[in-house]
Parts: sequence; structure tokens; C-alpha cells
Amino acid sequence: MSEIRYTSDLKDEQWSVIEPLFGPPPKTGRPRDYSYREIMNAVFYVVKTGCQWRNLPKDLPPWSVVYTYYRNWVLTGFWVKLHGFLHQELRFAAGRKLSPTAGIIDSQTVKSTECSEVRGFDAAKKINGCKRHLVVDVLGLVLMAYVTAANVQDRDAAPHALAGAFGAFSTLQLIWADSGYAGQLVKWVLEKFRRTLEIVKPAPSQKGFQVQPKRWIVERTFGWLGRSRRLSKHYERKTDTAEALVYISMSQLMLRRLRK
Repeated sequence: MSEIRYTSDLKDEQWSVIEPLFGPPPKTGRPRDYSYREIMNAVFYVVKTGCQWRNLPKDLPPWSVVYTYYRNWVLTGFWVKLHGFLHQELRFAAGRKLSPTAGIIDSQTVKSTECSEVRGFDAAKKINGCKRHLVVDVLGLVLMAYVTAANVQDRDAAPHALAGAFGAFSTLQLIWADSGYAGQLVKWVLEKFRRTLEIVKPAPSQKGFQVQPKRWIVERTFGWLGRSRRLSKHYERKTDTAEALVYISMSQLMLRRLRK
């Protein structure tokens, strides 16, 4: 059994779940200096603690090595592949069909640093930063993540997020959303994809805050992401790395659930 130094380290039973995705070590060439497991431990450490890459602890692989793997895996789509694999594993463990039929869409505005390529002012939230647009299933697991500047309206970003979700999950038939997505978007989803976008509206007699049916699921997902300190603020320069961090954070959560 490997020593667990940090709470973000992969336990043996967790590593056994994802180890097959990395394939067997090559029979020729220079032996690896650092194992894939150690690289994953370092990436998970950054996402969980909010640590800067250059300030990785010395008992983890050098930050330059870790970041190179992390960035290459962003470009090759490995993080999305890992997330998709764990998503199916967890749905199966929960007694659900591997591919969902219903989902929920919503966005979260977060402050960003001045280095971000996309940055805007959300007048409703009074926040200068970016927006994370998520489509999740009824378990709250992410199906699609899309990052934009904060001044992009939900209904303007939704076509990209929904098209990605429908493309990845052909079984999706119904999406719930709040009133911010009402209007032409409902008709667009029906005409282009033959799917249903249902707007969840509060009861006419409602006074004050009340939990809306189905919509609370995606709000809980945003709460889960908040446990990863790297996601407490938008520190990333590029949107593809920001989206990858959502998938990495959710992968950590799903691994914990699969192998408690």
C-alpha cells in the first residue's frame, strides 16, 4: 500500500479504477522518472488546495513536469476521457443507465484575475470575471462544462453548452432550466435537436426564496466544485484549462464515491 501524504492523494483502490486508462509502460526507451500516479497526485493537489504550480511540495514531482503532463492532457482531451469513464462507472454503481436521458443547465459567475483571456462584468451579480456554464445529469454529475466571460448572457452561451451535451449524450431528451433561458432558445432546441428545454418557473404565489424543482441539483454541483480551492476563483489564462479543472474536480469527487 502506497503512503498517503495528502488528502488529495490517490488511494490504492482509487488508483486501481483509473490505472487501465494509462496503458502498460513501454518496453523500450528511457524508464519513466515519475509514475502516472504521482503526476495525478500532484495535479489533484493543485486542484484541491489551490496551490500555484511553482509551489508544489518538494515530495511531489517537479512542477514543470507536472504542468507539462497536465497541459498535454488538456490538449489531447484526456481529462474529458477520464471524467467520462468515471461518470459511467458511478452511474452504473448508482443503478442508473450509463447514458442520461435528462439534465439541468445553469451558470455560475466567479471573479477572475487580470491574466484571464476572457473577462467581463456581470451586471446582475456585480462581478468582474468569468462564467461557468454547466449541464449536469439528475445525479448532479457534469455532462458539459463551458467557460465564457461573465458578461455573456446565459441564453447566448447555452447553444454551445447544449450542443456539446447533446453531441456527447445522444440519449438526452429533456433539459430543465431557469427563466434566464426562456424565449427563442426553447424553440431552437426543439427545431435543431428535437429535444425539450423545459423552463422551471416559481409558483405565482411564491414569496421569498424557495427551492425550485430539479434546479437545485445543478446548484448543489456548483457547491461541490467550491470545495476545490483552485475553482474558488478563476485563475486560468485559457478557457480550455478552466474547463479541464471542472472535469478534474468532478473526477476527484467521483473517485471518492466509487472507492470510499
